[in-house]
Amino acid sequence: MNEELEVSAAGAGKIMLVGIGPGSVDHMTQRARAAIAEADVVIGYVTYIKLVADLIEGKEIIRKSMTEELDRAVSALEAARAGKKVALISSGDAGVYGMAGPTYEVLFQAGWTPDDPVAVEIIPGASALNSCAALVGAPLTHDFCAISLSDLLTPWPTIARRLDAVAMADFVVALYNPKSGRRTRQILEAQRLFLRHRRPDTPVAIVKSAYRRRENIVFTTLDSMAEADIGMLSTVLIGNSNTFVRHGLMVTPRGYANKYDMEEGGATRDGERAGRSLSTGLLGWLETLQAEHAAGDSIDTLAARHRLPADYIRDTLAEPVEIEMAAAEEGEA
Repeated sequence: MNEELEVSAAGAGKIMLVGIGPGSVDHMTQRARAAIAEADVVIGYVTYIKLVADLIEGKEIIRKSMTEELDRAVSALEAARAGKKVALISSGDAGVYGMAGPTYEVLFQAGWTPDDPVAVEIIPGASALNSCAALVGAPLTHDFCAISLSDLLTPWPTIARRLDAVAMADFVVALYNPKSGRRTRQILEAQRLFLRHRRPDTPVAIVKSAYRRRENIVFTTLDSMAEADIGMLSTVLIGNSNTFVRHGLMVTPRGYANKYDMEEGGATRDGERAGRSLSTGLLGWLETLQAEHAAGDSIDTLAARHRLPADYIRDTLAEPVEIEMAAAEEGEA
């Protein structure tokens, strides 16, 4: 990479990192469409270029292959140094497994700073997990995370530790890059790790080519998901212990039923107060923990019961909270 790219006499240009969403123009933001319209040069993976073909007529197009992310970023910087406006496109969101990170790495290596004549703008778009979730229901209503199964740049033990941790912690999980022609075992290993902590009948949705011509949606379960048609254009959504599928919709409850009786018009359950943490929230749990320990339960026993590290239990017990005072200060939400 040339670290001393000269700025043209016409002045520096601009790099616009454009998230185009799932691919259909209807699901692109107005700013994303405007950025592509004002660009002199459009750079992207060949498949992404095809998705915006109707927006780039008459522009300079630089097409790159799947593994040429750094080359895309270098080409964008070269064009911007020559005074051009560049739209460097990513499917979904440029900052979620997209081109934002590689581009900043290239920029920093070239000595770029925010004061540089070359301006940089990140234009957000709907990531695959948002698009796929919208098609299958409301699976991400509670805590969730995303993990890529691609081990091209991340060591597998790192990926496996993350999978095991989120499976144990009961996150809803979106798996990106779950399988390719050469990477076929990763999804099987992910399934094995999840089955250590989740029920075999845990709901799973597999969405391929969301909002594109060959869109396909499959509802299955954790113990059967590896039998489904999964590829690089698929996103796999694995539910948590409360996720359910009803009438063809995958839903993860937010937790209102823990506090309110949904069959009684939303009346507050006994022992709960509207606008306050659950009786089993942090303060309630601390009170229970102290009572259990005072009754003779060891730290190791408490750690196993609550599935938390023993040192966390020990440190928590060492710093007791004034329960009544904290509850009074919590106030109404």
